[in-house]
Amino acid sequence: MIRMRVGDNVAIIANERGLPAGARIADGPTLLEAIPQGHKVALADIPEGGAIVRYGVVIGHATRPLPAGSWVYEAVMRMPPAPSLDDLPICTAPAPVPEPLSGFTFQGYRNADGSVGTRNILAIAMTVQCVAGVADIALDRIRRELLPRYPNVDGVVALHHGYGCGVAIDAPGASIPVKTLRHIAQNPNFGGEVMLVSLGCEKLQPERLMPERFKGRGDTHPDLVRLQDERHIGFGSMIDEILAMAETHLERLNRRSRETCPASDLVVGVQCGGSDAFSGATANPAVGHAADLLVRAGATILFSEVTEVRDGIDQLTARAATPEVARDLIREMAWYDDYLQRGQADRSANTTPGNKRGGLSNIVEKAMGSIVKSGTMPIRGVVPPGERAREKGLLYAATPAGDFVCGTLQLAAGMNVHIFTTGRGTPYGLAEVPVIKVATRSDLARRWHDLMDVDAGRIATGEAGIEELGQELFERILEVASGRKTWAEHWGIVNDLVLFNPGPVT
Repeated sequence: MIRMRVGDNVAIIANERGLPAGARIADGPTLLEAIPQGHKVALADIPEGGAIVRYGVVIGHATRPLPAGSWVYEAVMRMPPAPSLDDLPICTAPAPVPEPLSGFTFQGYRNADGSVGTRNILAIAMTVQCVAGVADIALDRIRRELLPRYPNVDGVVALHHGYGCGVAIDAPGASIPVKTLRHIAQNPNFGGEVMLVSLGCEKLQPERLMPERFKGRGDTHPDLVRLQDERHIGFGSMIDEILAMAETHLERLNRRSRETCPASDLVVGVQCGGSDAFSGATANPAVGHAADLLVRAGATILFSEVTEVRDGIDQLTARAATPEVARDLIREMAWYDDYLQRGQADRSANTTPGNKRGGLSNIVEKAMGSIVKSGTMPIRGVVPPGERAREKGLLYAATPAGDFVCGTLQLAAGMNVHIFTTGRGTPYGLAEVPVIKVATRSDLARRWHDLMDVDAGRIATGEAGIEELGQELFERILEVASGRKTWAEHWGIVNDLVLFNPGPVT
């Protein structure tokens, strides 16, 4: 079994197939019933109404007496209310900052704006979903006909989205998806070589999407293809213009080369999806240790998922570097509370059926395991949805918890390497940035041997410690940033961008 803190009155079963009734756990109780892997066992008698404690936190109250050895799961628990956003601890537990780490480097692509890419990619942005079909046909031809001639270019991606026109473009909150698309186009992995495909009649005009590039430039621009322009005679001329423009950009990208860059130029997004009870025991603590090492090396870490840290807001405000950062954290949680109230939804809906099968009983337990991937460093800033990170160190990027909307917003924030932990498994991948996937359990790492990059289940089996695996992840991040391919890149796993539009609930 794995008990997270001294004083916890539950632990999770570590054996891969769970344990049968009557099994005696070393230094623990005899099981009164069969308990699946990852699910909780009562370590002591818990009375009806008694607190159920994991991570040193009350994750629920028993709805009936639970003798030692009982299976503790969602149906026998009552979830506690969300912590109040009033009277929170503010900057009361800033971690002592250890000695900086120096001398760590990677091979990256230095950009004109000072950012550094870990990949050398041509991006085709679009103003509206109406042009996506045309862009995809052009993208296929670019990959087949042009890309082989430019060996220093890692790939070409189309920045798909289902946005750009209609009433929603002017609705409350519409500035967030627009800013998201704008800042994704500025991602370091594109090296400034972004071309734009527009229809012509849409509300999200090029000068509105990228004012710094297109405002005041008239109807023609060397980086813009507008399909409704009269010069296009037939579909073929549209494709020809996109390919000709792409060739110009590919030639410039191909002249770029990797150079030695300090680890401080990394912007690493950390995220979990398809989580289970091992997420907070193996993979996420190891990611948290790697995050601490990266911060000590001067890098930027983005951790996120408003819906999954709301129940641990007191831990976050206590770690805030300044009262202003704490207030920004509270603002994002208050927005979420209001959003749920307007939608007449309950925060308990966050935990998915798969999370529950993996042993996570409710969002409180899930939140405790999610937060640990942020490490222990002080939180230096909050990045609002759609904005780009401006500070270094540990930052909270305010995003929903859905895998792809979180990844999309971290891309907009400037992420150039992504770490994704999973216990249930997901073929998650982003074309715009390398994704290092970490399995929480060795069983998943074995079954999905060609999808998982790192097996954190070795922590559960005793083959590796948290710090040892965290160090391994730190070194893997530098290797991937220097060009080592991840499994997602090897298979070409690509998922569309998912925009966050926080407008009125309908």
